[in-house]
Amino acid sequence: MIPCESRRATLFGLAATILIVCGLVMAGPALADRNQCAPGGANSAAALPKGLATLNDLGRDDDHTTPTTAPLSSVNVDALGLGTPGVLNVGTLSDAPPSTCVDATGTYSGFDNQLLRAMAKKLGLQVRFASTDFSALLAEVASHRFDIGSASVKATAARRHTVGFTNGYDFGYYALIVPPGSPIDDFDDLTAGQRIGVVQGTVEEAYVVETLHLQPVKYPGFATVYASLKTHQIDAWVAPAALAANLMRPGDAAVVVANAFTPGDFVAYAVANDNPALIAALNSALDAVIADGTWSQLYSQWVPRQLPPGWKPGSKAAPTPHLPEFAAIAASNHREVVGPAAPKSALAQLRSQFLDWDLYKQAIPALLTTGLPNTLTLTVSASVIGLVFGMVLAMAGLSHSRWMRWPARVYTDIFRGLPEVVIILIIGMGVGPLVGGLTDNNPYPLGIAALGLMAAAYIGEILRSGIQSIDAGQLEASRALGFSYPAAMRLVVVPQGVRRVLPALVNQFIALLKGSALVYFLGLVARQRELFQVGRDLNAQTGNLSPLVAAGLCYLLLTIPLTHLVNYIDTRLRRGTPTKEAEDPTVVTSTVGQGMT
Repeated sequence: MIPCESRRATLFGLAATILIVCGLVMAGPALADRNQCAPGGANSAAALPKGLATLNDLGRDDDHTTPTTAPLSSVNVDALGLGTPGVLNVGTLSDAPPSTCVDATGTYSGFDNQLLRAMAKKLGLQVRFASTDFSALLAEVASHRFDIGSASVKATAARRHTVGFTNGYDFGYYALIVPPGSPIDDFDDLTAGQRIGVVQGTVEEAYVVETLHLQPVKYPGFATVYASLKTHQIDAWVAPAALAANLMRPGDAAVVVANAFTPGDFVAYAVANDNPALIAALNSALDAVIADGTWSQLYSQWVPRQLPPGWKPGSKAAPTPHLPEFAAIAASNHREVVGPAAPKSALAQLRSQFLDWDLYKQAIPALLTTGLPNTLTLTVSASVIGLVFGMVLAMAGLSHSRWMRWPARVYTDIFRGLPEVVIILIIGMGVGPLVGGLTDNNPYPLGIAALGLMAAAYIGEILRSGIQSIDAGQLEASRALGFSYPAAMRLVVVPQGVRRVLPALVNQFIALLKGSALVYFLGLVARQRELFQVGRDLNAQTGNLSPLVAAGLCYLLLTIPLTHLVNYIDTRLRRGTPTKEAEDPTVVTSTVGQGMT
């Protein structure tokens, strides 16, 4: 058993850590900005930067804008090639407000998604949103994992080789954001020796690489790159201007110093190239919501900014939307610019970014009610699959037949050699369309299968090594007693082998628990989000990293007891179970020969 002193020391250390963290949290004020996934309204209007306000080709692409659209009455919704009849399966982002995000109620929202809901209503279709990673979105649309990609996607020529696009519903431009006091004043000041942050797969990345001929630092999400900028881990961020304006708050250690754009690319919904019927239907619905004023209403609520000269959404025949004078509203609301925050100590930065007590209280209910059950479901289900298939692989690897050994060896090499995220994407986008009828295009079973098949490769090797560690005499003795070979393995050898590798199996379970976070790459609806994704969404809503820390604490609550369980099992297996005789020995005195002379 683990000595009592050791256990007390461990518990004391954990308690002390919790007290220190709580002390730091309670000492700091609630500094996070809330409700970033909420419409700011027309009063939050902004004017275009001076350098862009006079450009008449910003976001225009006449070559790819349809002259007109078919009337809604002529659209046959049964011929749109949808994965689920009557339902638009939409891949979106949860961390890019105000365009795409998850609000405080766990609903996918933002300008792009609310507009798509209105368009779907015109077509008489339901909408099912699922969150995914931007770097995987277009590939998932092209493979029909999603019917539509909704993520403020700019319809560039390069992307048109992968997917098709609707008519434009928005425009976009870039912002160059730097820490206060930076010598960088324009895009021309960016050099190869600087760390320039971008989100992977975005047009900002392409702009930095193809136009500026620089190699940027790539991040998976917008909130992460902005946090890195504020903590001076990068020198500059090339960002979508509207998203950056939503993230930045007065007093942030960040300044917009320049803006830029690439002409001819509007923002549109992505659809598979081989589904022109759906593209045409969405174009008709877009013109309809422009005509009835829905587009103007949503635009004024979510992204109220001055339109470029000559730009309008929809087809060439769509009416010009009627909008408030955003430039005038922005001018009337002009206030003295709040300067950047004074430099903070390292402890103050840590407290403001990671230790916001109010956000912990906001995050914990969602983590416990949504994230924790899904994480446990993914982990336990994948563990069962891994144990079953792992035992099969172990027995095949021990077989005398090469027709069983070699397939098991190839499987193990492939699934242990490839990165986990690659396997998840291959199964999700390769196998997913083939079994879409069975899963109703639900990626959850595919995520469990991917995790289970990966775990099987590792568990199979663990079990094989445990079985091979049993002395050959055990099998020979069993056969001598009349056991058949399968019975001897099942009843004598395998149980002993499994017992020897129990600590390694529990360690694999811990690794699988943490690896379950990668399932979000397949796209999950709000109720299917695991711990990491719940924390990531709250991070995007608030612009603070405390929800991610709260998610990390939930992982610790699961993994630390398991780690100590491994240590306990290992100790008991090495030392054995103390017997009663060993604990309370009885002295036996022989009387043989007593009384003899």
